[in-house]
Parts: sequence; structure tokens; C-alpha cells
Amino acid sequence: MIEKFPHIAFLGIGLMGAPMTRNLLDAGFPMTVWNRTASKCEPFAGEATVADTPANAVRTADVVITMLENGDVVEQVLVASGAMGAIKPGALMIDMSSVQPSLARRHAALAAEQGAGYVDAPVSGGTLGAREARLSIMAGGSEDDVSRALPVFEVLGKCTRIGPVGAGQLAKLANQAIVGITIGAVSEALLLAAKGGADPAAVREALMGGFAGSRILELHGQRMIDRDFAPGAPARIQLKDMRMILDEARAENLTLPLSQQVHNEYLSLIANGHSDADHSGLLLELEHMNSSRLGTQVSGSKADLKG
Repeated sequence: MIEKFPHIAFLGIGLMGAPMTRNLLDAGFPMTVWNRTASKCEPFAGEATVADTPANAVRTADVVITMLENGDVVEQVLVASGAMGAIKPGALMIDMSSVQPSLARRHAALAAEQGAGYVDAPVSGGTLGAREARLSIMAGGSEDDVSRALPVFEVLGKCTRIGPVGAGQLAKLANQAIVGITIGAVSEALLLAAKGGADPAAVREALMGGFAGSRILELHGQRMIDRDFAPGAPARIQLKDMRMILDEARAENLTLPLSQQVHNEYLSLIANGHSDADHSGLLLELEHMNSSRLGTQVSGSKADLKG
């Protein structure tokens, strides 16, 4: 196990990274933070060191955590910037972004050349889970490296070791397939019921007590009824994940028709100008397709991004 309070370099202070950083600081971890938009580090400047480059952020860190938007950004921040070459021997690299499993394996090999460990540890739970330290952490890596990371993970949520490097990313793809397809199912179910004259709020309440009950029906179903599409997990990120699901399926000679259909719907949603809507905003694309709107009472600020 690593010492209880290793020095952490956290790269990526965004929607997810900011509350995760807050929880780690509150737990007592000494930290260095870096973000492409430097102003996002300012709320932590009194408690953490703010680095000017990724390489400078990681030089003395015992644990390096990345929480970035996609694989291309992770590659740029870790490799193109020179950060990977600046990681000290014996450090542990933890990528909590959602990237291609093949990229995780490549970065693990680069970390090994530096004498550093590597864990791919994507998360589920969204911004609410990040704030409340209830993230589901899907870890890929050796048993030793995942064990070393546990003192950090325990502050952020619950960790499950899935298997070797890349396995965490495979679990995240499985998670995102279920999330995307279920958001589509909830959208269709509520619109179908409302179009026929049922109260969608009452339908959601009734379904929550039965076999169709789910976290997505509970939280995102309510978002759809309230038309509250301010981003927790932006639609553009869900599209990126759906694309990775299909890429991995092709690599494994699989056909995933439901994932393909949901991918296409998110593609249209974003083409129609809703890239920054929450992924529950897939309802907007379904409404556009049907020239019909989910009946609801819209109030105040929750009408934002209502389409």
C-alpha cells in the first residue's frame, strides 16, 4: 500500500475533476493541480499548488490522476506535453478518464518504461456522485497497483478491480451502453405515455415501484419531466462513449444494433445544437423526430436548454 497521504497531481479540473479534487483535499491529501483553462484551478489555489504545465505538475507526485474529456486529450496531456516522461520512478499513474482500452494499455507500457505503475479507473456516477464521493470506480491494473490506489479511491467512491490494464475501460463501455440505451428507453416510454394522455410524472412514479425501475428512470426521468437539461454528463461525452463502444465492438467482430441506434440519435441531437445538454436531453431528439413534446409544467431556470 502507498502511504496514507501521498502527494497527488490532479490533471483536469472540470465538471468531474473539481468535486473530486475537493474531496481529496478535504481528506488531507497534499495536491498539485493543473488544467488547460487555468482559471478552473483558482478555487483550490489556497490549498493546493497550481502548476503551469502537466510536466511540472507530475514531477514530484507520488500519484498522478487524470480526469480529462477523451482519449485524444489524455494523449496530448500525458504524452505530447512531456508529462509521462516527467513522472518519477515508483509513482502510480491513474487515468480516471474514459478512453479506449487500447490507449490505456499503451499508456501503461509508457508508464512502465518510467518505472511507474498504472491503473485505468474510469468512473460512473456523474457530477452528483463526484460531489457526494459515491463514484463507482472500475479499475484495470495489477492487483498490487490497484491496492496501492485504494487509499485514494476510498475517498472518491467504491472501487471494483475488473481485471488487467484496459479492463476498467471495458467495464465503463459496458456501463455507458446500458446508460445510453436506457436513457433512450426512458425517453420513448415517457413520450409514448404522455402522447396518449397519461401524466408522465405519474407514469414515472408508478414504474419506479416495478420491474422497470432504475436509477436512470429515477434521476433522468425526473430531469425529462422538469426539462432540466443543464449538463451533468454532456451529450457530446455520451456520443464519444457510444462511438468507442462501436469501435470496440468492431474490433471484436460484434454487431450491437441497440448501441448503433442510440449512437445515431446522439449524433443527431448534437447536430441539432445540443452538444452541451445533459445526456438525458436525448429526449429532445426524440421530440424533434416526432414533432411532439413531452407534456410538462416548466418552471423558472429549469426551462434552460429545453429545446
